[in-house]
Parts: sequence; structure tokens; C-alpha cells
Amino acid sequence: MEKHVDAILRELGEDPAREGLKRTPERVARAIRELTRGYAQDPEKIINGALFTEDYSEMIIMKDIDFFSLCEHHILPFFGKTHIAYLPKGKIVGISKLARLVDVYARRLQVQERMTTQIASLLMEKLRPEGVAVVVEAEHLCMRMRGVEKQNSYVVTSAMFGVFRERQETRDEFMTLIGHRRS
Repeated sequence: MEKHVDAILRELGEDPAREGLKRTPERVARAIRELTRGYAQDPEKIINGALFTEDYSEMIIMKDIDFFSLCEHHILPFFGKTHIAYLPKGKIVGISKLARLVDVYARRLQVQERMTTQIASLLMEKLRPEGVAVVVEAEHLCMRMRGVEKQNSYVVTSAMFGVFRERQETRDEFMTLIGHRRS
């Protein structure tokens, strides 16, 4: 990876041997590996080790889970917050595992839409709850720094399964609790 970063610097007209750039190929390679560490992590293992039998049937919400990811189209950052809810049916998951699950999927080259669905689908499959809802709100630097250069835009995506898709009142409760209201 370092030799490719060196070649990119040369293509830009830079001198990779100058003081400020001497170790840049090494630093960029290390940063890319860190920012994409999700490829080396198995999201199922994160969830499987933290499932607990519990007689609880009310909505469980974890909101404002910060994340950072890289857009697969431009390899530029997008970042924001993820909100997750589920209505358990005999099983709950350790709450820190929800945040770790977000990180596993975010730390890959991604599109926000896929990441949202991946989180919700895995929770639906492993917990087998009454339903799962995931909302992701993100700012995309590919929108801010290049192309249309829109500084104040953000993208909201959602994935709703089970009762969150079937019952409007359940969906509305979730959206109200995370601070989104239908107009």
C-alpha cells in the first residue's frame, strides 16, 4: 500500500522524500487499515456472545451512536449518528454490542443505505425480535468537499422490519423518541 501512496504523491507533483512527506505513505497505509478494520471483524460473533434470555417486551432504543465511515465511491469520510431500536421476544443483546455492531459495518468501504440495512438485518436474524428499526443520519464529505459542494446537507436512511414496518404507531413512537417527527 505504501508504494501506491508514494506513486500518488509523485503523480500529484509532490516529492515524497521531502521532510513533511517522508513517512506519509506509512501513515496513510496505517490509517486506511484502521479505518477499514471492520473487514477483519465478524459481526455475528459480536452479537452471538451477548444474547441473553429476558422476559422484557417493551421497546429498547440506543440512540446517537457516533460512527465514521468511508464512502466506497470516493474513499472520503462520511460520519454521523445511528439510532437502533428493537422490540424483544425473549432475547436481549448487551447494549455495548449495538455500538460495536455499528462500528464493524461502518469501518468498511460503505454506502450509507447498505450499512443501515446490514445493521438491521443482522439484529433481526440473531435476536428474532418482534421488530427492528435503524435510522442513520450522516454528513458526507464527498458532498461538501467536491462535486456539488453543499455544506449543510445530510442524509437520513432507515431500515424497518417486523412491527416497525407493519404498525405505524410503533414506527411513530420510535421516530418520536429519537427526535424525528413526521410532518
